Amino acid sequence: MQIHLADYPQLKLIAWNRRDDDLVEEEEAFALYERNWHFIDEENLSLNERRLIERLTTLFGKGVMNV
Repeated sequence: MQIHLADYPQLKLIAWNRRDDDLVEEEEAFALYERNWHFIDEENLSLNERRLIERLTTLFGKGVMNV
């Protein structure tokens, strides 16, 4: 499944070199979050984006995000 960057502000922030209307594969999104977590403003994560991160962590991180 692909994720639309513009739908997730923190993901878009860490994928700054891509266009707003770009799509990324779920596994790539998880890798971006994991690799760039220090740039994520956790206090400003929307509920929708938190749920995405939780789902991706379950799918690709076996419940663990290495940050």
